[in-house]
Amino acid sequence: MLLFLRSQLMDSDMDYERPNVETIKCVVVGDNAVGKTRLICARACNATLTQYQLLATHVPTVWAIDQYRVCQEVLERSRDVVDDVSVSLRLWDTFGDHHKDRRFAYGRSDVVVLCFSIANPNSLHHVKTMWYPEIKHFCPRAPVILVGCQLDLRYADLEAVNRARRPLARPIKPNEILPPEKGREVAKELGIPYYETSVVAQFGIKDVFDNAIRAALISRRHLQFWKSHLRNVQRPLLQAPFLPPKPPPPIIVVPDPPSSSEECPAHLLEDPLCADVILVLQERVRIFAHKIYLSTSSSKFYDLFLMDLSEGELGGPSGPGGPRPEDHRGHPDHHYHHHHHHHHGRDFLLRAASFDVCESVEEGGGSGPAGLRASTSDGILRGNGTGYLPGRGRVLSSWSRAFVSIQEEMAEDPLTYKSRLMVVVKMDNSIQPGPFRAVLKYLYTGELDENERDLMHIAHIAELLEVFDLRMMVANILNNEAFMNQEITKAFHVRRTNRVKECLAKGTFSDVTFILDDGTISAHKPLLISSCDWMAAMFGGPFVESSTREVVFPYTSKSCMRAVLEYLYTGMFTSSPDLDDMKLIILANRLCLPHLVALTGSLRRVLGPTVLSPADDSAGCSPSWVSLWQAQVKRNRTQFLTPHPLLGPFPPPLPSFFSLLFLLLFLLLLFHLRFLVLPETDNKH
Repeated sequence: MLLFLRSQLMDSDMDYERPNVETIKCVVVGDNAVGKTRLICARACNATLTQYQLLATHVPTVWAIDQYRVCQEVLERSRDVVDDVSVSLRLWDTFGDHHKDRRFAYGRSDVVVLCFSIANPNSLHHVKTMWYPEIKHFCPRAPVILVGCQLDLRYADLEAVNRARRPLARPIKPNEILPPEKGREVAKELGIPYYETSVVAQFGIKDVFDNAIRAALISRRHLQFWKSHLRNVQRPLLQAPFLPPKPPPPIIVVPDPPSSSEECPAHLLEDPLCADVILVLQERVRIFAHKIYLSTSSSKFYDLFLMDLSEGELGGPSGPGGPRPEDHRGHPDHHYHHHHHHHHGRDFLLRAASFDVCESVEEGGGSGPAGLRASTSDGILRGNGTGYLPGRGRVLSSWSRAFVSIQEEMAEDPLTYKSRLMVVVKMDNSIQPGPFRAVLKYLYTGELDENERDLMHIAHIAELLEVFDLRMMVANILNNEAFMNQEITKAFHVRRTNRVKECLAKGTFSDVTFILDDGTISAHKPLLISSCDWMAAMFGGPFVESSTREVVFPYTSKSCMRAVLEYLYTGMFTSSPDLDDMKLIILANRLCLPHLVALTGSLRRVLGPTVLSPADDSAGCSPSWVSLWQAQVKRNRTQFLTPHPLLGPFPPPLPSFFSLLFLLLFLLLLFHLRFLVLPETDNKH
């Protein structure tokens, strides 16, 4: 054991005796609690600490110099090679109290590291007024390195830092954090290098002491100029900038979604904004409604509104005094109806395949199998007692017991008092207004009030309209099982959501077209009014958009508008590859949709911005970058193709290797002949 300790002591003394090992004494000074001891421990002991460990109650400590004799690991870490020079760095710690006598620490020092805290402006002030004069008094020839410690506090959350500190500690204020320019100004004024360190981030520790060694070796080279191994020592190098830690992602609080209550759709029945259907009951009661709500809630209404009302296309004769189809071509809605008339057959087939309708249909007096009747899914059937009305209309007495006729006519809007084209549907005389309003409320909201008095009349109307879910809800109320209606309401919303998405994709029953930057997209005013206050103000207020079928939306793409419409229609948000999330956030913020903004932001935080897909990176170069480069070249083609005035239209080709070799040999031959063939000298005088 004694031999082992003796070998350690001899090993520690050998650094002073090795011929090519330079022993550097580095004294670290500065105010109290600026991080001197932590900096020394990080270099000598490779100590790593967290920020909360550093924020514990400060106890003035001094790192003992005898660690180099006691700890073999500390001695090994003191040895380093800087600019091909083997050195042994001996660090001396000091107290930061101003009244302490440090003359013995300064003795025979090779370099002094002067520390201050970037979170304490007074410590930087003491550098000029107290520490630097003291250093020059005791060791005037020793180089000085200025070091700003606790760099991590510049980018830390000061509120959390102050909460973690001891209760009576003075809080760190944001205005006390010193920028790097302050330290550079003081270092420039004193003519010394400046570095910044952070023990928490393990930044700048090696830079400080390596450059302190360089400064000490350069100072020693002036005195010991015969040492050849000191010739390649560089001056203290510039420090690479600190890369701040990635800030934590913002806490995105997704607010509660808009209220799921159906007050807004039900309000459209009382205040019929943008109504396009008039339901006539008992020849005297007129109820305004909306195609999109009726058709997405009832297959019977869906087939009714897609029925072809054009006599010319059906081949029937025009009624006396009735206008022909071409009389409506000048109307702004003619193109809209013609579009649906052209695709009505395909729409019927697609609807039967895509709609999840589980309704049994009665034919005559018996019950048919589950599904849709042939007459309800084929709107182009002729005959069977179905007559024609003058103009665009039909008699529906044989098509359904709930309807008498349907016709398009100019009607006065109940709110704007302007005439516009509407669909007038005359209902069967057995349908009473009170129960029918309850049925309409169900078609708009999916709910049925348990306190309704005319439940049997409601069940009768539901039977006529083939709304069998409503008939089942009435049966549950009569059997005191109203709690089961909640599941029926949920299934109603799921079914209507699917139908609304299909109508959005196909543009069925649309009454407005948004003109966007990259195309157009069809929408439905009633759905927008009931789900977005911004849209309700635009379409329901005294604005031009309330009475027009086309609305210009600048700075908006189809993908963003489609995502917004799907969110407003269904309450759900789904991302797509062609969707720009930043543009969607801008559009959602523009439409006052905070819930959609938060959903998009949270999705962006989870998935991250899609800059380069794995498929694009397979060849080592992204097509997006290639297209960007091509666009840049095309835009600045004049700069790429403009020739230099001295070089002509095309740059001269570069000579090949063989041509350069031949030219070199030719020049060598000429040079050799110059000395072989000497001119004759004339010796004649």
